[in-house]
Amino acid sequence: MAETYDEPQNQLVTGEAVALDLRPAGFVLRAAGTIIDWLLYLGAYILAWVLVLPSLLTSDIDEGAVQILAISSLVVAIVVIPVAVETLSKGKSLGKLAVGARIVRDDGGAIGFRHAFIRGMTGVLEIYLTFGGFAAIVGFLGTRSKRLGDLIAGTYSQYERVSHKDRPVFGVPLELHAWSLTADVARLPDALARRIAQYLGQANGLTPATRDRLGRELASEASAYVSPVPHTSAELFLAAVSAVRRDREAAALALEQRGLDALQPILTGMPHQFPRR
Repeated sequence: MAETYDEPQNQLVTGEAVALDLRPAGFVLRAAGTIIDWLLYLGAYILAWVLVLPSLLTSDIDEGAVQILAISSLVVAIVVIPVAVETLSKGKSLGKLAVGARIVRDDGGAIGFRHAFIRGMTGVLEIYLTFGGFAAIVGFLGTRSKRLGDLIAGTYSQYERVSHKDRPVFGVPLELHAWSLTADVARLPDALARRIAQYLGQANGLTPATRDRLGRELASEASAYVSPVPHTSAELFLAAVSAVRRDREAAALALEQRGLDALQPILTGMPHQFPRR
C-alpha cells in the first residue's frame, strides 16, 4: 500500500488544536518493565520472609497467625506497594524508568489513585496468577499494547525516550529565487502545511514513483494558495512555497516584536513629570 499522510493514530489534539505526538511503549518494552517490577516486588517479599522467618519459628506465634501474616504481606508486596508507587510517581516505577515508559491516561494526563488501584487489582490476575500470560494475550490483541487493567482504567504506557533530531532548514531553491520575490503565497491550511513538511522531510526515503505521485498531489493542493504558479517540478515548488511562508511569517513575527518593543517604554513608563513613589 502506498504511503499516506493522514493524521497519526497516536496524536492527541488539545483544546487549542495543537497536535501532540504520543508514542505508546511497545509490547517488548512493557514486558521488560513488568518483569523488572515483578522481580523487585516478589524479591522484596521473599527477602523479608527470609529475614523474619527465623524469629517467627523461635517464637510462640501460632500457625494461623503466620499464614495471615504471609497473605497480608504478599498483598502489600504485589498490590499496595505498586499502587502507592504509581500514584506518588504519577505513573512510574523502577521497571518503567528502566525502559523509558510511564503510565498515563488515554487523554495524555497523569494518572491518579483510582487508575493505579484498578491496574494493581487486575494485575494480580493477569500478571501474578497467570505469570503475565493473560496480560500478554490482551496486549497482543488490543491497541497500544494495553493490558486488561489499562482497558478498565483508561490508561496506557507512554514511551518517553523520543530521540530529538534537528531537521536541516533550507531556503528557496535558486531557480525559484526571483519568483519568490514577487509571488503571492497565502497562508496554507495547517493540515496541508503539516503534510507538505512531512513529505519534504521523508522524500528521500520514498520510492521514486511514490515520491513523484505524492509531490504532484500536494503541489496541486498548494497551487490554490499561490499566484503565479511557477513552471518547475512539484518537489521544488513545495520546497519554495514552504520556505517563502516560513520566511514571511518569521518576518511578520519579528516586525510585531519590534513594534511591541517600541511600545514597551510607553506601556511601562510613567507620565511626563509624574513623580515616582
